Amino acid sequence: MIRSLLQLPPNILSYKLSRSINLRPPLPINITVSLTNVCNSRCKTCFIWKHYIDNPEQKEKEFKTWEFERTFRSLGDKAIWFTLSGGEPFLRDDMVEICTLAYEICTPQIITIPTNCLLPDIIEKKTRQILEKCSDVKLIINLSLDGIGDKHDELRGVNNNFTQVLNTFQQLNKIKKDFQNLNIGVHSVISKFNVNHIEQIYNYVKKLDPDSYISEIAENRTELFNMDKDIAPNSVTYEKTINRISDNISWDSTTKNTMSKLIQNFRKKYYDLVVKEQTLKRQVIPCYAGYASCHITPYGDVWPCCVLGYDKPMGNLREFGYDFKKIWFSEQADEVRKFIKEGNCYCPLANAHYTNILCNFRSVLDILGSMIGSYV
Repeated sequence: MIRSLLQLPPNILSYKLSRSINLRPPLPINITVSLTNVCNSRCKTCFIWKHYIDNPEQKEKEFKTWEFERTFRSLGDKAIWFTLSGGEPFLRDDMVEICTLAYEICTPQIITIPTNCLLPDIIEKKTRQILEKCSDVKLIINLSLDGIGDKHDELRGVNNNFTQVLNTFQQLNKIKKDFQNLNIGVHSVISKFNVNHIEQIYNYVKKLDPDSYISEIAENRTELFNMDKDIAPNSVTYEKTINRISDNISWDSTTKNTMSKLIQNFRKKYYDLVVKEQTLKRQVIPCYAGYASCHITPYGDVWPCCVLGYDKPMGNLREFGYDFKKIWFSEQADEVRKFIKEGNCYCPLANAHYTNILCNFRSVLDILGSMIGSYV
């Protein structure tokens, strides 16, 4: 973690300089890798699960283990934060091996893995295996929770899913006794289907007492195959709901560790920014997707983020011999970065916002002030 903190200032200055005078940036510090589009959920807000039902031949095009390894070697060891997502990432048989390769080759300080919690025993087993192999990383497992009881099952399209969330939480909590580097988070997607129940979810999560909680607004993304779906809450209702949550964001702050407090304060700043962006319909602070952060799909496509996704790809790793640098420093990548810099897009994507906050000095000062205040 100390190495990461020492790396941050020069990296951030490089990204800010690159963005301001149109230079090619250094390699990203925040990398999301989608391991698979296979998913055993049937969510109302995401239709990745339907992709292979309609296009079964596409599944064979997903990256093999060795392709991820070659990609990681081309990325080097500059990344600080990795997210391994899906689909449902725990469904990949080689998921532990891929995670270990990312850890050993790219040496991130934080690895985040979201899960729908439908396979508690497998999640527990693979999480333990990852922790045994990746002893120096902060591993964050984010459990998806979009409602309480039957409401969650309805939104996720799978009976008994809510019970499995609780089972997963309990089983991972047992692992924490052996691995201090495990953080358990809870993640909610705020959609038109549950926006009026978010406070209920929030209060329930407080009783569960995870290490962190994040709620993210539902959005139309090409990645999720939901561009023609009406899923987002109206901005007025969302703002009222998120403001009430933001006002009470640090529950039991005295009992939480530094990482949890940091996540909570980033979350509060994220909520503030998203509310402003939903009102103003523009970027409120500069977006560094394609500069400091990126997304790699199961097929090797490199995107600036999962929102622009298929519409603004930077290149495909197979076509570039698995050399990430050739894509990152290409003219096509330059054009994508230009599109973002010109303010042609804005979104509530949490992952990208965290990097944007790091690259915005005023936001960082706000967070540091809140962190210091929590210890006083």
